[in-house]
Amino acid sequence: MLKMKTECLNCGTGLGHQDDAHICSYECTYCPGCAARLKYICKNCSGDLQPRPKRAAASAAEAT
Repeated sequence: MLKMKTECLNCGTGLGHQDDAHICSYECTYCPGCAARLKYICKNCSGDLQPRPKRAAASAAEAT
């Protein structure tokens, strides 16, 4: 199961399960602003950043 990290790796902004975020294949997580500033390239692995899927409310409650 995908880890839904709760803060941006770059700036520390809090990210909820329903918030827009971008992730690389290693699940490094970025807020939309930082992803854009990094030109959608992960600063750790140089991988492509893609929109993170949103988790359904029931699944999010089970994951916490």
